[in-house]
Amino acid sequence: MIRKNSILMAIGAAAIALSATSCASNREREARQYREEPVADLYNFAVDRLEQRRWSEAAAAFEEVERQHPYSSWARRAVLMGAYANYMARKYDKAIEGAQRFAALHPGNESAPYAYYLVAICYFEQILDVGRDQGITQQALAALQEVVRRFPDSDYARDARLKIDMTYDQLAGKEMEVGRFYLRQGQTLAAMNRFRRVVEDEHFQRTTHAPEALHRLVEAYLTVGMTEEAQRAAAVLGHNYPGNAWYERTYALMSDRGVQMVEEPEARRRGWFARTLGRLF
Repeated sequence: MIRKNSILMAIGAAAIALSATSCASNREREARQYREEPVADLYNFAVDRLEQRRWSEAAAAFEEVERQHPYSSWARRAVLMGAYANYMARKYDKAIEGAQRFAALHPGNESAPYAYYLVAICYFEQILDVGRDQGITQQALAALQEVVRRFPDSDYARDARLKIDMTYDQLAGKEMEVGRFYLRQGQTLAAMNRFRRVVEDEHFQRTTHAPEALHRLVEAYLTVGMTEEAQRAAAVLGHNYPGNAWYERTYALMSDRGVQMVEEPEARRRGWFARTLGRLF
């Protein structure tokens, strides 16, 4: 029993010593953290961490610049640099918060366009597949459009326009995914509404999903016996995408159902091209 008690006492003493050492270490770290240092030293330390791709450490260091020297010009730069570091660390919420704060506090700064662009990119890189909720895609679209609206002649706007097209393609893809689901469930009218939106929306009709949307409309119209509407959708598909695989599938489907394809001159005479996908022509 004496030996056992001695061992327990030794372990307890070691634990107390380790705890004391740990506390002392924490106190030293806290002392360093809260010791005011020259702003240039703090900023350069943060930049060094950034160049070493130690993103989270860089973000924390830029925050320290702002904390210790909030009214300096270095602090203004640190806000945006910290946002960038958080973006690289994939801490998108923090990056968005920092970039938005910079844009709000310094709207006339030469780096303001980048701040808006950084917000947009943070949303854009979080876009999920079409099977998921597209709320983040809508946020990305709004942020990208804001970049174009505010800084139309900038390099950021040029890239934003390309990404806007990609977000519309994503949103159109979501409409198609839902429409296909309705079609499989026999909810043909609900499916039509989804496909028609892709076909008729001025942004969606320029996406990669437009040919399939027209084919699915033909499929849906034939299902409910709307033969002329099916012929019109098929004619528009053939006019815009004559060599497309979806047009070949539409042609085969119409033939299988015994429905005659309407030739382009007749379709044009009936005004089908003017009423459908108007901006595509």
